[in-house]
Amino acid sequence: MKLSEFERALEGEFGAFGRVLLRETTLVELGNRTGAEALARGVAPREVWIALCREQEVPRDRWHGAGRPAPPRG
Repeated sequence: MKLSEFERALEGEFGAFGRVLLRETTLVELGNRTGAEALARGVAPREVWIALCREQEVPRDRWHGAGRPAPPRG
């Protein structure tokens, strides 16, 4: 997941509130960092996305990112 894809997924799933979640939500699985801090420290956007989805209880079938096609099942 590219950063631009992450940003689209964040907005698509959470709307304007996504930016607040990124700045304010502490994610235990990312070392008690916010998503913004994790990205700044080089954590992959996909890892941050999955951590936010888990924390916000987004249904697993939407973890591929809002507005993006689901990955093929194989």
